[in-house]
Amino acid sequence: MNRAREAALDAAALLRRGSFSTEALETAAAVAQLDRRDAALCARIVLSTVQNLGYIDYVLSLYSKTRLQKLEATVLDILRISAAQLLYLDRVPAGAAVSEGVELCRTRGKARAAGLVNGVLRRVAENRHNIPEVPGAGTAEHLSVKYSHPLWLTRYLAGRRGYEGAGAVLREDNAMPPLTLQVNTLKITPEELSSRLEAAVPGIRPGLCRASFDLEGAGAVEGLPGYGEGLFYVQDAAARLAVETAAPEKGMSVLDACSAPGGKSFAAAIRMGGEGRILACDLKEKRLRRVSEGAERLGLGIISTRTMDARRPPEELNGAFDVVIADAPCSGLGVIRRKPEIRFKTPEEIDGLPEIQLGILRGLAACVKPGGTLLYSTCTLLERENEEVIRAFLGSDSGFTAETERTLWPDTDKTDGFFICRMVKSI
Repeated sequence: MNRAREAALDAAALLRRGSFSTEALETAAAVAQLDRRDAALCARIVLSTVQNLGYIDYVLSLYSKTRLQKLEATVLDILRISAAQLLYLDRVPAGAAVSEGVELCRTRGKARAAGLVNGVLRRVAENRHNIPEVPGAGTAEHLSVKYSHPLWLTRYLAGRRGYEGAGAVLREDNAMPPLTLQVNTLKITPEELSSRLEAAVPGIRPGLCRASFDLEGAGAVEGLPGYGEGLFYVQDAAARLAVETAAPEKGMSVLDACSAPGGKSFAAAIRMGGEGRILACDLKEKRLRRVSEGAERLGLGIISTRTMDARRPPEELNGAFDVVIADAPCSGLGVIRRKPEIRFKTPEEIDGLPEIQLGILRGLAACVKPGGTLLYSTCTLLERENEEVIRAFLGSDSGFTAETERTLWPDTDKTDGFFICRMVKSI
């Protein structure tokens, strides 16, 4: 039995109980003591399963005589992770996916279901290149099943981007994103880091931003050469572009008001050449520990932290910063490709976010120096959390003018879905 598949089944059970994919994968890999290669396979199996869950269930329902709703949870998990290998992991032999799915039944006390699992998976394997098309082509309902997204979201995207455009976004949501490393140019040049990484990771290429690299199949980032030395940090190009849009310079004072886990503070500190002051804030001290630990690893001494509700910053911060970054809490629907379980959020769960986001902008406005920059960003594609929040803020005698506004789309920009708006305070 391949330990990666056992760990994948354990991670699937954790996800079913409410864990996030990152946490579930880390826990399962640690318990199984997977090496970097097996950890990468486990992650591909689990993420492919969650990303394509609706379609996988559609396929399984075609070939299972028992309704999926009647199957035991563990048996259904085995079918799903095995079908994901058959449908999406080209390098996994079909026979291995089937036989190890059956073996999982036996090792997990579900031997009675071994025959059912064997029969269903064999039929999926035999027909995997000729699966009947999902009915309803041209509709949001078709997109919902084919790309495993909730109907309310496929309807929204189709309304905004059209049927074809929505399909392109959804396909990117279900693709495996690269691991993007931003080079700590205070310690090493991109060329030097590239040489060190190429020996360990064959799938490395230049990233979209300067001094960055995209890695395929890298496994755990902590195992990469240079991690412990603080030679790089992980951050998607979209988040890095948000900091580039804010444009902090050497000697400036910067407030990163919703900082954790710290990527924007790190990007700002490196862009500033390690000269100036960055105050990284968040609601919870526990979340700020990750920022402090990351800054220490990277050697970024200009970053300090404090707990703060961005809607109610203390008076001593009024007018104290050249740049204020508000990477507001949001629905996260632009990073589904990295956190596939986010797609399952309901409209009711995210209904109150615009009020919080507007409150953050209004609270932070006072912290910006005259002539300074207020940057608003989110990792969602919903207008009600992006453009509508900006309109509400600017329309309330804010004293700010919008200079740059941009939405980044996974399909066209090849980044996480992101919204960026740079505003300047009147002098």
